Amino acid sequence: MGLDEQPQMSDLRATGRIAPVRRSGRVRKSRSLRPLDVQIYQASEALTEPLIYLMVLFGPWAFGTTQPWSIWGMTIAGYLLGGMLVVKLAIRSLKGYRPPRWDGEWGEEGEGIGHPKSEIRNPKEVRRQESQVRKPRSEVRGRRLLTASRLTAILGWLTVAILGYCLISALNARATYMPRALRFVYYDRYIRWLPHSFDSSRTWFAFWSYLGLAFSFWAVRDWLLGKSAIEERAEVQVKGRSSETQAEFVPARMRRLFWLLAINGGLLGLEGIIQRIEGSGKLLFLVRPYIHKTADTQFGPYAYYANASQYFNLLWPVCLGFWWVLHQSHGFKRNGHHVLLVCSAIMAACPIISTSRGGALISVGMLALAAPFLLVTQYFSAAHRRQDRSTRTITLGVLALFFAGALVLGFSLGWKALKPRMATIHEGHQRREAMYDTFRPMAADYPVFGTGPGTWLNVSQLYRTSLAAEWPAQLHNDWLETRITFGWVGSALIALAFTTVVLRWVARGGIQCGGRFVLLMWLALSGCLLHARFDFPFQMHSIVFLFLVLCATLFNLSRRPSVH
Repeated sequence: MGLDEQPQMSDLRATGRIAPVRRSGRVRKSRSLRPLDVQIYQASEALTEPLIYLMVLFGPWAFGTTQPWSIWGMTIAGYLLGGMLVVKLAIRSLKGYRPPRWDGEWGEEGEGIGHPKSEIRNPKEVRRQESQVRKPRSEVRGRRLLTASRLTAILGWLTVAILGYCLISALNARATYMPRALRFVYYDRYIRWLPHSFDSSRTWFAFWSYLGLAFSFWAVRDWLLGKSAIEERAEVQVKGRSSETQAEFVPARMRRLFWLLAINGGLLGLEGIIQRIEGSGKLLFLVRPYIHKTADTQFGPYAYYANASQYFNLLWPVCLGFWWVLHQSHGFKRNGHHVLLVCSAIMAACPIISTSRGGALISVGMLALAAPFLLVTQYFSAAHRRQDRSTRTITLGVLALFFAGALVLGFSLGWKALKPRMATIHEGHQRREAMYDTFRPMAADYPVFGTGPGTWLNVSQLYRTSLAAEWPAQLHNDWLETRITFGWVGSALIALAFTTVVLRWVARGGIQCGGRFVLLMWLALSGCLLHARFDFPFQMHSIVFLFLVLCATLFNLSRRPSVH
């Protein structure tokens, strides 16, 4: 570095933008940070945001992302996100660049760069200050076990393990299906005690798709933790507020993302309702699919109405929680956030209008759980006690209007067609269970490693009782299909990864958030998992992407500290 650049680097170091890198209690100097590095980092951040927005919009509108061209489009976009994420991580770790972030990489408990704890302190001074605050041993032990950095490391290694599991299964293939010859070509040289696939081509496709989804998850998670200059300056003011007000603060990037999700979901629901009323049987009034050619079996851009209901049920509780957070902060001083409530009501009604039996039951069930939860907790919140009586009454009225409006809209437009289907729900359940019984021997034959990720379509034909028996493209039970294709080992890795995401909220650091918003996010994810027991939401790329975006958001949130 030249002498003329020294003042500039000093300024960066003084503002906390560059600092020695600390690893395992030791301090080592980072390599020289150049202005070009900062520009590259900022360019990567700037390009990441519109690409995420494009994927959010493209996923459902590209006919649910069910065709290879749309799946590869989302996958390539995920690779681009991953490439920019690698660049940002390299600049932060190798060059010591410390941009303002909500996770407080340089802090000990999630503070921003400007916080005093972000500076290196004498270890003796740290121990002396910590000894002044006596905490229960159980609380200290719990925080040591569930720290943000430890959970992040665990989830990172689980991500590598899942991708490695798919890669080994593809490389160590037992067979490959030849669709033109309608037969399997078997390989003798494979390692039996390693994961292996019975259809290498499908497993390779699954691996490349999962790789793009993994990049997308970590890129969204990292981007959401970035802090703007305005937020960095306002951090002092936020820290001075009460814990309840601080919990309702929504960072700018998360706010923009959820506004996009809500408005896009509302428009998607309106298009689906109009398309159902019009009755042409063409997806987005453009394309007639090869299957489900009638309007009553479609909804919006989805050729299968149940998949549309799964997308909406995954999204509307989160948008409702987002409205709640903004309303607790703004009240009725600003009315723009009430658009979120309208979009959420439209999306909550769509599963009923779609005539999906499972979608309607889960949507009504989540409405039944969310209504008393929000209405009751409103009375016990500190924000409720600070509000005047008229504001409290209007808030409760608006919530009641939302729940009533969603049910009235859904049943007025969908009950006529849904009622006869609900009358046959028992027969439909018996037919599904009979299909599950037909293919459960697959899980019994390959319990450890399964048949290989993505191999269900071609391998399942070997277990049909006759040539005339049903050969479904999906099992309509993602829990069982995952156990068949991934085995117990792969399924356990996926379950551990999801559990790690859920546990993140109890750890300190990150973006502090109120419990009601997080519980509504859990409700949405739980509804999708319940859908997966009787259908195939996780075989739809657009639904999986939305699920991972919500998980990435959830993995950044932490509970607000207790007030003593």
